[in-house]
Amino acid sequence: MTELIDLVPASTIQAVLHEAMGRGAEFAEVFCEDRVNRSASLDDGRVEELSTGAERGAGIRVVVGGTTGFAHTADLSEASLINAARTAASVAGGGAAKTVALGSPQHHRAHQSRGIDAVATAEKLALLKRVDEVARSEGGAITQVQAGYLEGRRRILVANSDGIFSTDDQVRTRFNVVCVASGDTGLQTGFESAAHTRGFEMFEDIDVDEMARLAARRAITKLSARPAPSGELPVVLANAGGVLFHEACGHGLEADHIVKDSSVYAGKVGELVASPLVTLVDDGSMTGEWGYSSIDDEGHPAGRNVLIENGILTDYMWDMLRARKEGRPSSGNGRRQSYQHLPMVRMTNTFVMEGAEDPDDIVAQTSHGVYVAKLGGGQVNTATGDFVFGTTEAYLIENGKITAPLRDVNMVGNGPEVLRSIDAVGSDFSMVPGTCGKQGQGVAVGCGQPTLRLAGITFGGTAA
Repeated sequence: MTELIDLVPASTIQAVLHEAMGRGAEFAEVFCEDRVNRSASLDDGRVEELSTGAERGAGIRVVVGGTTGFAHTADLSEASLINAARTAASVAGGGAAKTVALGSPQHHRAHQSRGIDAVATAEKLALLKRVDEVARSEGGAITQVQAGYLEGRRRILVANSDGIFSTDDQVRTRFNVVCVASGDTGLQTGFESAAHTRGFEMFEDIDVDEMARLAARRAITKLSARPAPSGELPVVLANAGGVLFHEACGHGLEADHIVKDSSVYAGKVGELVASPLVTLVDDGSMTGEWGYSSIDDEGHPAGRNVLIENGILTDYMWDMLRARKEGRPSSGNGRRQSYQHLPMVRMTNTFVMEGAEDPDDIVAQTSHGVYVAKLGGGQVNTATGDFVFGTTEAYLIENGKITAPLRDVNMVGNGPEVLRSIDAVGSDFSMVPGTCGKQGQGVAVGCGQPTLRLAGITFGGTAA
């Protein structure tokens, strides 16, 4: 594939920025993107879909005071880009043009040894068919198997009037398995996925057979699940539950909510907001993880940002626009779904750091409660911290042992209260992939944590 710097020469970028700054704007930015996605899906042993999609374009942003002008185009010619810049700059009331000097280009290469153009379709389909066979071998109760493969390459170029001039090449690969089991209690579903910012070599480290077995066993186990309890109970949350903290406190630590005073964490830097056992980090520089990138979508280096350290709130996540108003640097959290969208402050890879306790000991020390092995979706009110989450795999804990499987149930709680209620943190840290939606935009994120225990959370089950 042609380099973006060749698609949009530096001379064109400079001309576009000059046009964008031509009416007295304070800041201007050019964001160019070239994206290719390919996917394959299998349902009950049959290939259901093979698809390829591509898009290319640029978004031009102009900032004047508290006003932002934005225009985008799918045509990367100089004439079209300058026209988009002129449209975006119309928010400026008029003023002297400002000279723009591009910085030295900073290029970042993709992390891949087997890219999306280097692997035959037959090899990808073989993985899907293999998963179908292995899942069905777990028992006759498995009545349906779906498997999906997704790969994408996203190349971006970011240049702005502050002198940033950077490119990034991002390759992502994802694989998922869904199994349906049928029994006397009806149909139950099991799910497992793996995703990394890497090429097809991901499968050198990912065992798709084990993924198939896990998904199938989850579905079969849930056939004998009993109704979940109701009321407030202690919870041991397995190391696949990091999405809880993404929702329960991560969104509330994004600077757009902070500057609007619409977050329960606003104005609390330096205060104890969580158990001293909790250190919460957002790190876009975790090579290979689903939320990884070399730069954010505003051209700033992705980095490691400690948000809560030993229970004390230390910082928020910042994009360029909010950071600029506060007179501080961006934390590398400016992200956008595509060139057609404005960037906003978003999480990357957000996680609770591991502790020192053995995960088995945490369960053994819990006389009664619920062991949540896998969470489903959730949502949060950032102003209050109140959230609701669904479980997709959970079990009773009785006398310090994991016993009966439970039907899917919602958990209701409050972010700050949950953070303060953590009384044990394990040593088995793990990351899981996800897609975060915010204001109509979806981006890839990673969520992580070790096994940990919450002293109490409310379950909406039907059992006494």
